Formats: sequence, structure tokens, C-alpha cells
Amino acid sequence: MLRFPHRTSQGARVIRVLPFVIEIALLVYCLVDAIQSDPDRVRNLTKGWWIVLIILMPVVGGVAWLVAGRPLRSRASGAMPWSARPTPVRRPLAPDDDPAFLAGLGTAQHERLLSEWEQDLKRREQALREQREADRPSQRPTDRPTDRPEGPVAPPS
Repeated sequence: MLRFPHRTSQGARVIRVLPFVIEIALLVYCLVDAIQSDPDRVRNLTKGWWIVLIILMPVVGGVAWLVAGRPLRSRASGAMPWSARPTPVRRPLAPDDDPAFLAGLGTAQHERLLSEWEQDLKRREQALREQREADRPSQRPTDRPTDRPEGPVAPPS
């Protein structure tokens, strides 16, 4: 079987492209890691020089960054970069989840305030009832004006 030298198999193409993909991935990872690192914790060079080294010599600079420049991770901070950040400040709890609020519910001041509200509500309801009774016309037939004449009504002719 005759083979032409300019034709290559799919596997050979992948092997030719793989070093460039690895180089780009290493460049991007090391560059992002160097940019996001704390300048005070970077080792051996300043942060700016590490970024320049990674960009100008991607493979050598990236490996050098991983070996000699990257800040050491403490065991307490874990392996993930975001776990080294301080925990956010706790937000205030909802009233029914706040123990201090729930403890203050049974105080004498709270009970006094509730009783004042109940008395005020009863007073307002009573005043509303009295106002409705005063505004309502009497239901007795003698007090109600009529449009009909008194006496028998003659059929229309």
C-alpha cells in the first residue's frame, strides 16, 4: 500500500496540537493565579515580575511560578483559594430566630404594651359601634316618611 507523506492520521494531529494546548492552559492558569494572589505572600520575586515572567516565557515562567513563586497554602486554609478568605459577617437573624428577641417577649413591658393595645382596640370598636347606631335611621314605621298617601289607594283608571 502506498502512503502519501502529506496525509496524517487523526491521532498524529492530536499529538502535534497537544503541547500547544497544554502550554496555553498552563499560561492561563498561572497568570490568573499570579494576578489573584496576595502581593505580600508571593515568594522570591514581586508579583509584577512573576506576571511578566509568566507572559514572556509561558512554560518556564509557569513552572517557576508553581514551584518557587506561588504563595504557600496553610493547612488551615485548605486547598481551595476561596477558603482562605475570611468568613462573611453574619447577617441579623429574623425575629423568630433571634434568641435575644424571643427572650424579651415575656417581659413586663411587653405585656403592658399588649394590654394597652387591647384596651385601645376595644375602645375604638365601641366608638365605631356607637357611631353606626347613631347614623342608622330608626326602623319604626311611624318615624319613617312615606311617599304613599294615607288611606286607601284607588286603582288607576
